Amino acid sequence: MTIESFKELTHEQKLKELRVAGDLLGSYERNAEPNTPKIPGDIFALYDFWVYLSDDEQTVIPTRRNPLAAAAE
Repeated sequence: MTIESFKELTHEQKLKELRVAGDLLGSYERNAEPNTPKIPGDIFALYDFWVYLSDDEQTVIPTRRNPLAAAAE
């Protein structure tokens, strides 16, 4: 699956794909709007991209860059 095809899935299909094929890499706090608290969630490796999933499972954001590598720098 490509990142483009993942983006076209419904929210429920994205969650199912993460449960079936995703590899949980760890916790991650995503920046939100300026001067607001970070949003807690998890980072998954999925095929050749990464996916952020918020703790409440309402936000699913695929990315081509590994956010955990950027956070370690």
